[in-house]
Amino acid sequence: MYKSILLAAFFMLFYGLAFSQTVKQFPKVKMGTSSVGNGDVSLQLVGRIQSYNAVTRNARDVYDRSINSPKSVLILEKSLNDSTVKKLYVNNLEGGTTTVYNMNNNFVKIAEIKHSFSGRDTSLFKETNFPGYAFQTHKVRPNVFTGKPVEMCLSNHNKYLWIPYYRRDYDKLATEPSAIAIVDVDSDKIVRVMPTAPLPKMVACSADDKYIAITNWGDNTVHLVDISSGDPMKFHYVAHFVVDYRLNLNFTKGALINRDQDCGLCLRGTVFTPDSNYLFVGRMGGGGIAVFNTQSKKYLGTVYGTKNNVRHLVINGDYLFLSSNKDGMVEKTKWKEILDYFLAGQGKKNSAYHNWQTAFTGLGARTITVTADGAYLFANANMESKISIVRTADMKNIGSINADPYPVGMVIDQSDKYLIVTAQGRKDKGGNSVMIYQITRRL
Repeated sequence: MYKSILLAAFFMLFYGLAFSQTVKQFPKVKMGTSSVGNGDVSLQLVGRIQSYNAVTRNARDVYDRSINSPKSVLILEKSLNDSTVKKLYVNNLEGGTTTVYNMNNNFVKIAEIKHSFSGRDTSLFKETNFPGYAFQTHKVRPNVFTGKPVEMCLSNHNKYLWIPYYRRDYDKLATEPSAIAIVDVDSDKIVRVMPTAPLPKMVACSADDKYIAITNWGDNTVHLVDISSGDPMKFHYVAHFVVDYRLNLNFTKGALINRDQDCGLCLRGTVFTPDSNYLFVGRMGGGGIAVFNTQSKKYLGTVYGTKNNVRHLVINGDYLFLSSNKDGMVEKTKWKEILDYFLAGQGKKNSAYHNWQTAFTGLGARTITVTADGAYLFANANMESKISIVRTADMKNIGSINADPYPVGMVIDQSDKYLIVTAQGRKDKGGNSVMIYQITRRL
């Protein structure tokens, strides 16, 4: 009872003061640091790529100036000409680049994709305008800009990499159409740039390789791209979804606007069901999961009952996992069960699904990832600068390891050998680090 009262008081204090106080400076993690916990699964920091220290004492602690506000990471693994390609992609939000490393060769840097476009790049833009949106600045050349890369996903049998831009650099309030780059992963060259609605963050590909979903944090919309042709020049939008209402972006001049918070429903986590028939999108503003039918191309409504700050969604096998940022919680349920519940109750307003298993993973729960067999989940605790380990069978937090300040993105390789985590930083504190953890599982 006493502990419950203390915990409740702590959460009240956190919600009231966390974002108004000075950002804490956590220490950098020493190479070789290992996780604490029950030992079923352990993590050890075995490598790092960073831009905050040019002189290091460890050969695996590598300095790379291109690491600038690293937001997300993705691992490409595929067979090519009787060999296996294994590359790590890092999106540097403020750096306007995506850095590429060869994981088969000690993470040697092999490419740097620059998201800056000049008048010489007009061939990359098949169209300029996005349906229903206009460029308010009346720029003569709106396609001359630097994009801020956020998340990413692969499509067409791991042939193309999709990278949405938080905004074009001249669009300070992210109120105008942004864009998304399509990269050929064999050459690591951008082959097309498509316009999007304002402030796209998440992007996901359906399992059948027919659709790309682009979720726009900036105005409560989600868009569907038909990629079934396999030809990037033929990719085209086929659906424009509005979740409840389209956010009014006519902000008052002189008003203090923060688009990380002034985002309406703040749509974020995005995942297709394994049968590719439905799309789930998390509502970070107020909780709930928006549900879309990809066959009829309709927004069906929202199922509630989640925690209030849904950030990331992952489907692994039969299960849907989500993280709730402020709550510091991870939740688990069967994806078919929540979908059937929603479909059976369609038309019921504010219908709430309650069959969740939960685990507390640390304040500021951001990106989550799950091992290939679904047995373990890793979660970034941004506000505590740590990574938590959850045993999914009973949703118990069984361990943790420190991270460089303010971890955000993470990815696990197919063999479950490496967990890669980005530390983006916060208000110029910490960050600019990509940590490489080795995973060990006790047999």
